[in-house]
Amino acid sequence: MLTRSVKRVVAVAVVASGTVLGAAGERAAAATVTFEPGVVCDFGLSFDADPDMRTSHKFTDANGDVVELLTGHGTAVTLTNDATGASLTLPANGAVWNIVHHSDGTSTYTTMGHLVLFLFPTDIPAGPSTTLYVGRVVFDIDDTTGVFTLKETRGTATDLCAALSG
Repeated sequence: MLTRSVKRVVAVAVVASGTVLGAAGERAAAATVTFEPGVVCDFGLSFDADPDMRTSHKFTDANGDVVELLTGHGTAVTLTNDATGASLTLPANGAVWNIVHHSDGTSTYTTMGHLVLFLFPTDIPAGPSTTLYVGRVVFDIDDTTGVFTLKETRGTATDLCAALSG
């Protein structure tokens, strides 16, 4: 059984960066993560994601930070309420991501397009929440603590916990 911190890393790898690479650089297979009640929704939530087919471009900016651009179609996902069996499937949609890996151990994600964002009770703002954003979203991740800080949203937001609770 995965620990909570490992689950967060798996979900971040699939949802946030959208690209999971193995040791030889090949894309990882589909991923399934199960969150306990109170972590990303008030109920247990399972998250199944297809492999991501976006293209990654990396470079170093003028500040010496590594920047990663992800472009193309994101990942098709299915979210399931573990208590009721209610599920919701979201198709892969176009998305552009700009990820800046700062030397201080934080990363800033600027996303445009579709994003499913999980927020834990330890995040800012505190979860549990699972939200589909369509538009622009900016958040930071502290690479040491794993804490997400949501900084900006523009566009539409759909509460997926509410959509799956009925």
